[in-house]
Amino acid sequence: MLVAAMSSLAPAWGQTSGVASVVTPAKTAGKRGAEMEARVTVQLRNGYHVNSNAPSEDYLIPLRLTWTAAPFEVISVSFPTPQMEKYSFSSKPLSVFSGDFEIVTRLKTPATAPPGPGVLLGKLRYQACNDNSCLPPKTLEVRLPYQIQ
Repeated sequence: MLVAAMSSLAPAWGQTSGVASVVTPAKTAGKRGAEMEARVTVQLRNGYHVNSNAPSEDYLIPLRLTWTAAPFEVISVSFPTPQMEKYSFSSKPLSVFSGDFEIVTRLKTPATAPPGPGVLLGKLRYQACNDNSCLPPKTLEVRLPYQIQ
């Protein structure tokens, strides 16, 4: 059974690097012994893209979202379908994300997890590029407030 509840549409926490921002919901709630979804929205500044989680070239730095999952077990991290875009610096189209997109993590809450609030910590690693050049890779901290019921 999948349990996910968001108490507010307003973001609880966000971090920005100037090119990318991470926004999380005010709170994600789950029941002990059940699965829940953690939704993270990534917002890119206009004119920029990031390589997808499965770049089309070996030398490209993939988008990664990792979690320090305790007390949860990470079941999966799902990315949206990437766009194939052609840029002047590459002879082949590249697998990228641009604009705003959502990454969904499915988590399992142990039956023995203590009830109450907490904050799930994660890291989003990416390399932002525009039509002419790529910026150095960056890592943004992700903080997802949760409530175990």
